[in-house]
Amino acid sequence: MRKKTVVLALFMLIAWGSKAQMPANQYFTREIPEKADKELQFFAFFINQGVASNMYAKSDFLKGQVVGRLFGGNTTTTSDSVTSRYFEQRLIPFFIYQPKLFNGKALLRASFEIDWTWGDAAYGVGGNLGSGISADQVNLQTQNIEIELNPSKGWFVNLGLQRLFDTPYNPYRTVFDKMSTTGYRLAYWGTDGVGISVRKDWDYSRVKAGYYQLYENSTEQNDDVSLIELTGEKDISRAWKWGLSAYWLRDRASGKGGVSILGQGLNSLLASYNGTYFFRYGDVPYKADIYWLGTFFGRNTEHWLDPWMITGFVNFNLGRADTLLNKTMSQTRWTKANDFLGFAANLRASYRYAQTPADAITLDILYSSGDADGLKDGRYSGVITGNQWASPGAIFISSGSYILMPHGNVVNRFTPVVCDISNMGYGLTAATLTWSKGIVPYRFNAKVGGAFALSNVQPKDGGYVMGTELNGALAYNFGPFMSLELHGAYLMLGDFFDSKENSHGSPVNGNLDKRPANPWTAFLVFKWLIF
Repeated sequence: MRKKTVVLALFMLIAWGSKAQMPANQYFTREIPEKADKELQFFAFFINQGVASNMYAKSDFLKGQVVGRLFGGNTTTTSDSVTSRYFEQRLIPFFIYQPKLFNGKALLRASFEIDWTWGDAAYGVGGNLGSGISADQVNLQTQNIEIELNPSKGWFVNLGLQRLFDTPYNPYRTVFDKMSTTGYRLAYWGTDGVGISVRKDWDYSRVKAGYYQLYENSTEQNDDVSLIELTGEKDISRAWKWGLSAYWLRDRASGKGGVSILGQGLNSLLASYNGTYFFRYGDVPYKADIYWLGTFFGRNTEHWLDPWMITGFVNFNLGRADTLLNKTMSQTRWTKANDFLGFAANLRASYRYAQTPADAITLDILYSSGDADGLKDGRYSGVITGNQWASPGAIFISSGSYILMPHGNVVNRFTPVVCDISNMGYGLTAATLTWSKGIVPYRFNAKVGGAFALSNVQPKDGGYVMGTELNGALAYNFGPFMSLELHGAYLMLGDFFDSKENSHGSPVNGNLDKRPANPWTAFLVFKWLIF
């Protein structure tokens, strides 16, 4: 018995020793290996598309990026005899560094943009160019460089050049489709800005506050443009969400800084590019304080709970602008130029009639107030958005329209008829109806749609009807986030574009003496979200 006990003890000792000496082998015998703990992560979005359309920029200088309103100051127009044909390509790489030293409490994000039209330029320097033969172009545009701190559960602090989106959700932890269909849907602010934002996410509510320095200009002078935001949203039931927001923009730049030679602000040439209202203050300095007070709501915003999804918002812009009356050594006197009181409202409803998100019918209605008499009554009663200070500063790209209103499948040419929901201060009433079907669920989808818009104020010698659009798309998904899509759209322009302020037409139609040719586009696009 004693001999058997000794043998059993030796056997157990040998077995234990063997197990202790082979940790690497036991790791690889597991059925599911442990997830790699990477400090550095890489993501990228790639898009390549071939485009045919009758839209083009008349200026020979605009060969790279063309942004803004069709028929606007960017010289874009349409033709019934000329067709633009080109390929364009974009890569947006993301780098995320999360050091183990801080145990997930701090990370660095950097995103860039590299895009061009095939064959446009080589051996040079400039954004949105660089695929001519031999290439070798310097083209790396910085989108975001920011730090995110997570000091405790639900708290996030973002510091640096970051996403400036008008929704309550974290733009780095939320899919883009949700960002473009909740809150104000990027119709007021949809760009990048430098500053600091702080957010707190609870299980059933979320709050965000932010400060952004839009333009600094001379550091020793009071000539900056800054923005402060406060946004909150609460889940009031399992399906419904409701939110409130307040924004304050303080503009003391009088147009200094901005996009190239266009400047920025209320009285800059950027207005004719972006399709915003042009405040004719002349060369007189101005100062402005503009506020946005609004509310937004959503039901079943991810379209998961049941077939119905509803979102909407109402947003008012208020405030005042003063122009310089005179300035002496002892005092500076200002006089009221105008105040602001405009608003916009949106309602979007979608019904999912089958099993996939692609099986849906969606109606999208937008209204924005207009100003019929300019500033004669001392008030601007139209809408103000971020497009007054950036190009673009707001992107209402989720309506379902392609030409009448903006669409997201763009690289270098972003030229819708209504680039800003203010519609140059005329206001807008627009509706879009789309029907989509997953022909092969999650693999092959089809979509057809239509859009119609009225101006709420008539331009001189023009009418109310802006146009009617018909569009369609086919999309084949090769796998997760990789697709090949064919899109097409045709817009029948209305009597709004018959406007004439003189013998050469008006800024409404690109200063043509007749209604422009109806715009159309078709493009085949390959997209891949790489991670």
